[in-house]
Amino acid sequence: MSSPSQHPPVLVVGAGPTGLAAACTLLQNGVPCRVVERRAGVAEEPKALILWSGALEVLRRLGVDREVVGRSLPLESASYFSAGRRIGGVRFGGLRDTAFPGPVCLPQPGTEQALYDRLLSLGGSVEWSTRVHSAEPVPDGVRVTLGPEDGSGAPEEAVVPWAVAADGSRSTVRESLGVAFEGDTYDRVFLLADGVLSGPAPAREAQYHLTPDGVLVVVPLPGGGHRVFFDVAPDGETAPPDDALIARLLAERGPAGLRVDTVWWRSRFRVHARVAREFRRGRVLIAGDAAHLHSPAGGQGLNTGIQDGYDLAWKLAAVLRGAPEGLLDSYPLERRPTARAVVRSADQQTRTWMARSPLARLARDTLMRTLSASGLLEKRLVPQLAQISPELPAGPAVTAAPAGWRARDAVGGALPGRRIGDTPLTPVRGTGARTLHAYLASGRHVLLVGGGPAERVREAAAALRERVPDDVDVLLLAAAGSGSEPEGAHDVARTTGGARGGTGWAVHVRPDAVVSAVAPLDAHWRPEAFLGGLPLPGAERSLR
Repeated sequence: MSSPSQHPPVLVVGAGPTGLAAACTLLQNGVPCRVVERRAGVAEEPKALILWSGALEVLRRLGVDREVVGRSLPLESASYFSAGRRIGGVRFGGLRDTAFPGPVCLPQPGTEQALYDRLLSLGGSVEWSTRVHSAEPVPDGVRVTLGPEDGSGAPEEAVVPWAVAADGSRSTVRESLGVAFEGDTYDRVFLLADGVLSGPAPAREAQYHLTPDGVLVVVPLPGGGHRVFFDVAPDGETAPPDDALIARLLAERGPAGLRVDTVWWRSRFRVHARVAREFRRGRVLIAGDAAHLHSPAGGQGLNTGIQDGYDLAWKLAAVLRGAPEGLLDSYPLERRPTARAVVRSADQQTRTWMARSPLARLARDTLMRTLSASGLLEKRLVPQLAQISPELPAGPAVTAAPAGWRARDAVGGALPGRRIGDTPLTPVRGTGARTLHAYLASGRHVLLVGGGPAERVREAAAALRERVPDDVDVLLLAAAGSGSEPEGAHDVARTTGGARGGTGWAVHVRPDAVVSAVAPLDAHWRPEAFLGGLPLPGAERSLR
């Protein structure tokens, strides 16, 4: 049996989008990891389809956003129909403070392949056809038993320092630990087919056709084709739907003339609404479908999983490079409430789809018309689905703002626990970024300093630069039109956003663009005290 000292610091169980996002993030932060996956290779089944802004921003930090977006189809809107009449809709593409103002459609294998290629470029690999049989916490890590998926050969037993359970809804790791998977299973069966439609099929719009017998969802695919999705009563059948059943359901629920010509993938499955009771058990972090399951409503599962993987990985990397282990308590503190909210929202949408009684359908249709006409549906639903508006509690990764802090006076309206707003930049030294979010796209920890007298700000920036590792960025934000170039080893840019007035400020932005802490550069300012409360890695850059 191998010991923790003989094994890479992290074992990632599962090479789907969640596990690959975690592994790439670890490697980008200098942390080696071992990745194992039961499948023989990258997924072939299309499964998840929609990528929203939050997940796309993670992919940008991992360096694969251009490939993913380039192969995707932008989704411009969604419309809802009842009894053949449009009762509401929303437009996408209007989100602010993000490089990805709307969702895109790309079947899951495309996202997985991009992440897998990135993993290889970072020096990582995946042990395909390898299954973890059991996992058990021990004082110095996690004891795992693993071996070939086909059962050939002797199993390997190892104690690994840390493990990430991204092994799907039937997670062996979660079940080995005895972590409850709380929730329910819907009493309806769901049918899905990808193929070519003829007739009035939408080009860049998702359509929801709500009928007394069930829902029909139609979503366009990149490169031509569409996905159709139905719910039906259970009848004991387990095989995927055949062409005749798909054609019949399209005729019963869809607009006149909508027909299926070719089907290249089909599936029948049950849908669950479940959340793991624990997202962390000792040195095991549970993520993705192993941690939460919900209906396909809103296309949230892939997105939540990618963000789980990124969140736990940047925090774990910081811990392995010297940050307090308690930082990892922020993973369940922040991500489990997020998962619960996503599951609850998806459940509400699904039950809205499946309203059966005439009274329930009338109430739904009336509410949908009212919210759509007022703009409230779009205003509330789209940011929620995009997952870029966190409100995180104070904890190991977020420090409450000091008394009297005025977010409007700092760049991007900086407030701990919230995502920092974007603002234009004029590069001066060390950066070519034209916006604050472009500067943050590297996925590194960033310390922002500005807003006060030039000398005070310069001294603060220099003091921070001297005390943090090279891969923690320090950006001095000078007021537009202010004097000569400030001296120092830190980056410099000019901005009109929060760069004037007061004593000045220091802001720490986490790798996920969330503000973790703020401090005024007043008489009480001490760089050591400010840095001491931040979730930063230590000086050691790489564990390789």
